[in-house]
Amino acid sequence: MTTTHTISVVVNGKTYERSIAARITLADFLRNELGLTGTHLGCEHGVCGACTVLVDGQTVRSCLMFAVQAQGRSVRTVEGLAESDGSLNPLQRAFREKHGLQCGFCTPGFLMTATELLESDPEPNETKIREVLTGNLCRCTGYSGIVEAILQAAQELRARGEAHGR
Repeated sequence: MTTTHTISVVVNGKTYERSIAARITLADFLRNELGLTGTHLGCEHGVCGACTVLVDGQTVRSCLMFAVQAQGRSVRTVEGLAESDGSLNPLQRAFREKHGLQCGFCTPGFLMTATELLESDPEPNETKIREVLTGNLCRCTGYSGIVEAILQAAQELRARGEAHGR
């Protein structure tokens, strides 16, 4: 017998209520229940960072969190990063401009990790960025473009006055 729970969770600003099995991970809930496939599943052990989302503003490996644990919480996925008009936000644009992505599989996790960093530290240096990114794996880029993209986005966000507390 499968135990189900009804949860209410805010994802990218929209409230969802679903009855789900207790064993469903947040990643599977986002992908299969809500159709938000930008959250990628890589290792499913919390090592690669591809499934990183923000829960109440903090990075979480959604493959390691049960969806029922998100009850009453706010989740932000890569689909929630775009500007209100649907255009790319400064971080997403910087990833494109600085070639911070190649195959793109790891990109959502990097974007979410960098989002938390920039919201908590509007002036990260390269050392801090590299330290924060140690929990995300990329097999294509060599990380230089990713670091440059985050530095560029930080500069743009500071210029726009949006780097802290967005």
